[in-house]
Amino acid sequence: MWIKVERIILTLTVVDIFVGYVFAEIPRPRGVSISRASLYTASGDTFTCLDGLRTIKYSQINDDFCDCADSSDEPGTAACPNGKFHCTNAGHKPKTIPSSRVNDGICDCCDASDEYNSNAKCINNCSELGKEDRLREKQKAELAKMGSQMRAELVRKGKALREEHKSRLAELEKARDEAESLKAEREKIKKDAEELENAALQVYRDAAEVERNKREEEEAQKNKQEAEENFRKYDSNQDGVVDISELQTRIVFDRDRNGQVSVEEAKYFLDEHDSVDLDTFITLAWPRIKPFLMLDSGLFKPPSNEEDLDEEHADEEQYGQDGEPIGEEVGTLEDDEDEEETGEGEVEPLDGAGGYDDDVEETTPQPLPEYDPETQKLVEMANEARNQFSVADREFREIESELNNLKDAIEKDYGDEDEFAPLNGECFNFEDREYVYKLCMFDRASQQSRSGGAETRLGTWENWTGRPSPYSTMLYSNGASCWNGPQRSATVHVQCGLDTRITSVSEPNRCEYVFTLETPAACNIQAVNGKDPADRSDSHDEL
Repeated sequence: MWIKVERIILTLTVVDIFVGYVFAEIPRPRGVSISRASLYTASGDTFTCLDGLRTIKYSQINDDFCDCADSSDEPGTAACPNGKFHCTNAGHKPKTIPSSRVNDGICDCCDASDEYNSNAKCINNCSELGKEDRLREKQKAELAKMGSQMRAELVRKGKALREEHKSRLAELEKARDEAESLKAEREKIKKDAEELENAALQVYRDAAEVERNKREEEEAQKNKQEAEENFRKYDSNQDGVVDISELQTRIVFDRDRNGQVSVEEAKYFLDEHDSVDLDTFITLAWPRIKPFLMLDSGLFKPPSNEEDLDEEHADEEQYGQDGEPIGEEVGTLEDDEDEEETGEGEVEPLDGAGGYDDDVEETTPQPLPEYDPETQKLVEMANEARNQFSVADREFREIESELNNLKDAIEKDYGDEDEFAPLNGECFNFEDREYVYKLCMFDRASQQSRSGGAETRLGTWENWTGRPSPYSTMLYSNGASCWNGPQRSATVHVQCGLDTRITSVSEPNRCEYVFTLETPAACNIQAVNGKDPADRSDSHDEL
């Protein structure tokens, strides 16, 4: 039996050698591949250019003169600008080079066929190169075989993850429906409780509104009365108006403290009028005068130290509490009596004039209103209903968020057999002299200086962009914008490897980064010869 097998193998080997020898001896011009030999078969004594535009003598092929516009008559010389020279490279891989490299003194073909008429000392080393190439192919095959076994485990995990996600998705959809129903139920309870609460509190709101209106009315009346009193005091000649000259006699209106009240200062307090009657004084002048008097008297800014107190006492001794110089007769007897009764230093806080009391009220903590037991119970019930609704709403939103994340994970493309699914969310680092690069699978790519600082986003996961196999290249786009440049992006070339790791990172173009990632998920037993399974082309046309 073994003798018969050996004979069969020996016979096949002889046949292969014979067939290879026959193909190698197919007559064809220099620089023409076997696959194109039939195009150069002599038909009589002529040759028609491959573009069909001209017919020449067959002897003009490779005569070092370009006769055909498509360069087809000079495949073995450098005569034509666009010619192609085919290296047979028996024992290694065939190769096609531009005919301009023929006889240029540089060995481009490992069989030395391109330098047949030059001084270049080329040797035929195709056998050695072929041996090295076959060794590399063998190593690739072994790597692909081992990686393919690991890939099979990733496929198993990926499919299991997909099933887990689908099962979890069904659970979350059911939980979401229940949470949504509970949220709606508690929202209705909250709404009913708040309606009862509002109805009970409306009584207190109405009472508070009445009290507030009453207080505002009293304060407005008090403010008007105070304004009228001061109007009569400042109206020294009792002519029914307060004018600039009358305010100039009141040193308290000396805003810049230069010892006199200027016309501009007096006009400011009269709202830029020369004189005002009682109504105008109440509506326009008094809102300017009273806040100034209150600030001047220190109601809102108490003395910060003893020096300020001394200065204030000195002012009182010099001007008096009413702001008039001591010893100077100003106004009438009635004015003096009014000043003794009211005194400018005893001005009551003003509500609504200048907004000062409003500020005081805002900073003063207000006591919580006291409710009757029934109203208090309704308030507590409404608070509890609001809390319960808040809990239900938060639980619903958490389920909704997890559900959306899970749907997003399921919709991602993890390869033909979900082989990349176990890598989802896994992050891998690569360091060079300046930066630390991070790639989080199906999420984002980033860059960070080795000296520290914030991460720079290079891109977020977009899709697969490989050709011809889509699962050979990943694209991460819409990264952080470069200074005066485009948004950053990262392209990840995926290769077969026994470990998942980044082997290199470069920036060939500004703000465009290229990662090389090795992973068992990219290993395929069909890629024994270093080809993608989807690539069915064969560049070899020689035996």
